[in-house]
Order: sequence, then structure tokens, then C-alpha cells
Amino acid sequence: MADVMREKTIKVRCTVEEYESLRQRCPKARLAEWMREHCLTPEGGRSRPSKAPESVDPALLRQLAGIGNNLNQVARRVNSGEWGAMDRVQVIAALAAVERELAELRAQQ
Repeated sequence: MADVMREKTIKVRCTVEEYESLRQRCPKARLAEWMREHCLTPEGGRSRPSKAPESVDPALLRQLAGIGNNLNQVARRVNSGEWGAMDRVQVIAALAAVERELAELRAQQ
């Protein structure tokens, strides 16, 4: 790649501390060459590939999305002021129960 004619320039401003950090990370004498290699490789210069997320049951994802939508609706109603104090207390109690059940489920995993 040394024979490639580079015609574009990118100027990057940084603090003295940022510059020193880059120089410490750069094992090469030429910072620009190191930055090209680090930023333009498909891996992004990562030393190890990131772990792929585990596959999740699509039905579970749909259920979780529905739960999230329901929680958003409850939050919207609580914040709108439509409900009285007793309604809000009941909602908080129900949410606390849901939180306890979720904690139990997490503990089982």
C-alpha cells in the first residue's frame, strides 16, 4: 500500500493529553499510517473479535416488546396526571411486584 497516492487530508484537532495518548498507543513511528491501519481495517483494529450475541427466541422478543409498550403506556398515564394518588400507589405496587418477579427469574438463570 506504500505505492498508493493519497490525495485527501483529514485534520484532527486534539488536546495535548489526547495527542500523547495516541502517541503511546501507536507502536509505529508514523501516527498517520497507524491510524489508517487502525481505522480502515474491517476489524477496526480490534485485537480480538467481539463475541456474537446468542440467538434469542423470536416469540420471547415479541413478548418483551409488548411488555415494554405496556410499561410506556402506564408511564404516560401516570405522568399525564389523569390518575389520582390511589391509582398511582396501586401502579407503583404492581410495578414493584413485577420487579420482584423479574429478580427471581434472573436469579434462576
